[in-house]
Amino acid sequence: MADPIKIDGLLTEKGLHTVPLETLEPLTILELLNAADQTVAQRVAEQLPVIAHAIETMIPHIAAGGRLIYVGAGTSGRLGVLDAAECLPTFGVDEATVMGIIAGGDDALRHAIENAEDDTAQGRADLERLPLGIHDCVCGISASGRTPYVVGALQYARDLQVLTIALTNNRHSDIGRISNVAIEVETGPEVLAGSTRLKAGSAQKMVLNMISTTLMIRLGKTYNNLMVSLRATNDKLVYRAKRIIAEACECSFLHAEALFEEAQGDVKTAIIMEKGNLSYEAALQRLTASQGNVRKALQP
Repeated sequence: MADPIKIDGLLTEKGLHTVPLETLEPLTILELLNAADQTVAQRVAEQLPVIAHAIETMIPHIAAGGRLIYVGAGTSGRLGVLDAAECLPTFGVDEATVMGIIAGGDDALRHAIENAEDDTAQGRADLERLPLGIHDCVCGISASGRTPYVVGALQYARDLQVLTIALTNNRHSDIGRISNVAIEVETGPEVLAGSTRLKAGSAQKMVLNMISTTLMIRLGKTYNNLMVSLRATNDKLVYRAKRIIAEACECSFLHAEALFEEAQGDVKTAIIMEKGNLSYEAALQRLTASQGNVRKALQP
């Protein structure tokens, strides 16, 4: 059973206004929510140096074959799973590179299994089943910063000397104290008291986007500001892939289409072929030698 005194002291459990919300018109409620949301980006901005430190710490681990593993419960867990899932088509990584684990398992993605977050032992057990490797990075996500499931997972990772990152919305948090890096974005009281799917959830989504995007950029998954590692798995993404080739190579869309086909649907190879004036085989060799980094592959 959670300690009510400990929870009551958390800013994320408090209300931003003492207002009879149910008596207000929809526009007034929206104005309150929107005004509160304006503070989220600033609170995240205050933590940018810490977020950068977390990413810099993670880079050599992921580069060595480690995984980024998000662990959370409820909204926090769903956001972790979402960010992990979006890394696959965006950056061309496999399911093992960025993973999301949520208390209660996949059923908790669609249904509230709120009591699952109270099981410290299950947090540990879910990571034991992977199992963890020395290059893995475990990022525990919890608005309160004291979710037992997340604490159990992080403590297990720490016991194995695996890199741990905490993402929370309260300072001096339990998960922060047991992690190598603590990202504590203090978003404060919510318009609807205790509903951390609001400001706290928005802040978590922003930080997770920052972590995965910056990590992948630094690992060579992009070229300039282009998603050259995307997986063209549907019509929209095939079109996007061809547009990326056209922009990177400063050529017509028609020529980009031909390059896309010649490169067997691989955007990076197509760009290296065109910009390096290379055959498909030679471009592929360059790409392999550069470990998938287009800019390095194009260097003489």
